[in-house]
Amino acid sequence: MAAAAVLSLVAGLLLGRFLVSPADAAAAGEPPAPGVVTVPVEYGPLSNDVTIRGEVAYADPVEVRVDTSSISGPAVVTGQVPEEGAELEALSVALEIAGRPVIVLPGELPAYRTLQIGVSGPDVVQFKTAVRTIGLDAGDPADPLFGADAAAAVGALYANAGYVPPAPEDGGADAVRAAQESVRAAEQALLAAQGELATTPVGATAVEILEADNAVASARRELAAAQNADTQDQLQIGNLADALELAELRRQQVGSDRTNAPQRAAVDAASAQLTQAQEDLIRAEQAALPTLPAGEVLYLTELPRRVDAVTAQRGSILEGPAMTVSGATLGLSGSAAEADARLLKVDDKATFDLPDGTAHQATIKALAPGEGESQRWTIELQPDPLTPEQIQELQGSNVRVSIAVGATDGDVLSVPYAALSAGPGGETRVEVAEGDPRDGEQAGTRLVVVRSGLATPGAVEITPVEGDLAEGDLVVVGQ
Repeated sequence: MAAAAVLSLVAGLLLGRFLVSPADAAAAGEPPAPGVVTVPVEYGPLSNDVTIRGEVAYADPVEVRVDTSSISGPAVVTGQVPEEGAELEALSVALEIAGRPVIVLPGELPAYRTLQIGVSGPDVVQFKTAVRTIGLDAGDPADPLFGADAAAAVGALYANAGYVPPAPEDGGADAVRAAQESVRAAEQALLAAQGELATTPVGATAVEILEADNAVASARRELAAAQNADTQDQLQIGNLADALELAELRRQQVGSDRTNAPQRAAVDAASAQLTQAQEDLIRAEQAALPTLPAGEVLYLTELPRRVDAVTAQRGSILEGPAMTVSGATLGLSGSAAEADARLLKVDDKATFDLPDGTAHQATIKALAPGEGESQRWTIELQPDPLTPEQIQELQGSNVRVSIAVGATDGDVLSVPYAALSAGPGGETRVEVAEGDPRDGEQAGTRLVVVRSGLATPGAVEITPVEGDLAEGDLVVVGQ
């Protein structure tokens, strides 16, 4: 009996659930009462943004190659190998090869030859300009000639870096000593020649001149006496005239055989020899001045630079790039279609999300049009300062960047475009639900005249002009 009662109960429940009367079935098949579709009024800042994807990385990566052609033996890396993440500044030693440093200086032109006395060119100008940034004077940067001031600056550069300058060529010191001995010998020879010139008599003595004058006067008196005699001897007069002529000629030539021409020539020769010896000494001294080999300097732009990767290993022979360096500050780079890029300008503000979801600001630093067939513009941004932890998390990541091309001044009311309608007088208005929108036609609504403002792809700013409107009010966007 109990079992029969239970079965009867279960059967009754099943029949009551699945058996529906015709009236109930008709009622269930009718559509629901029509209502209105509404959305709430939003309140907050509104902006029209250009959205791009950006790569976070250190800017301007450069492969560092070192000229090892001047090294006589193997280019073995002996020390000063930087770690990844280290910064290279002016006067930093980027690497040590065969015991010699590779000194970092600011500049764009790669080192391609040894700088030494007498060379001239733009690389000399770059060197003079670069060392001025670290307080060294290598001479006027406008002068492209590498002179003694530049050589002295090379010595100071190595001293500041903690290394001795490159040794001069073999025999350089001996050449200087030999040139100095030649100068001293030439000076002594000149002094001796000048002394001999000073002691060499020139022309006749006073006694010789007086004797010659007396001989001329005596010959003249004898000729006059013969000519004035009562009885003239023409033969005697002719002989006396000849004697007078001879005496006058001797007077003219007295001392003419005494000259210092050989001594003067000796002085001139000794002076020329001294000049040549002095020039040889200058050249020898210049050859012994410090030089700057191309393989011992590394010019990098926009110092400091960050070491991204190091391929050189201590104890190994350097082949190929030694390391890769980039800008020391983290950069953000992306691209946009030309239509969007033309809405942007340098110094515009942008935002992107940090790994923890926090919004972080950045600033547009450069805009570059696409080249060739590419119509996408390159956009370079500089993030606001980041902590070392944030930099480590962001480096190499791809982030979504929003750049506001129009924004409201603070929080505003906004609704979707579909909520706006035009009134009979051309005014803009929204329809606000008074009751429950699910009540259909029985739900009351009211019209509020508004003034529209900033428009974005998803919403538009509104300000009530006639009627009340507040955050959370439901506005009608459809039936």
